Amino acid sequence: MYSIGRAAELTGFSIDTLRYYEKIGLSRPPERGPGGLRAYSEEDVRLLASLHCLKKTGLSLEEMKAFLQEGRCFANVPLPLSAEDREVITSRAQILTEHLVRMEAQHAALANIIGQTREKLDFYNGIMERESVTK
Repeated sequence: MYSIGRAAELTGFSIDTLRYYEKIGLSRPPERGPGGLRAYSEEDVRLLASLHCLKKTGLSLEEMKAFLQEGRCFANVPLPLSAEDREVITSRAQILTEHLVRMEAQHAALANIIGQTREKLDFYNGIMERESVTK
């Protein structure tokens, strides 16, 4: 069992974030020890680490909640898949597909802005170079 501080260290979240995720139902409430102190299990820490990974991809809190609502881990899933497993995997793939489409659109928009910025920078550098030649 881990204290909230140790769980935060292991997962990359702040203590406040862990409390907030618990409050909004994104993570399960951990067991409580003496004095009501949170006690995180290995499974809790694994789930929180998964949340951290999803957060780094840019998923919204709502998407993260939908992604993990079944609380299933498919690292070592037995084959053939059950109908329930197929449904969960299909749901998660849909969430990630939609998110990837949004990220690709953002990437294209950002690439366009970068290109425009480079053009302006080249333009201004060209002016400065022409000015230095005429001196």
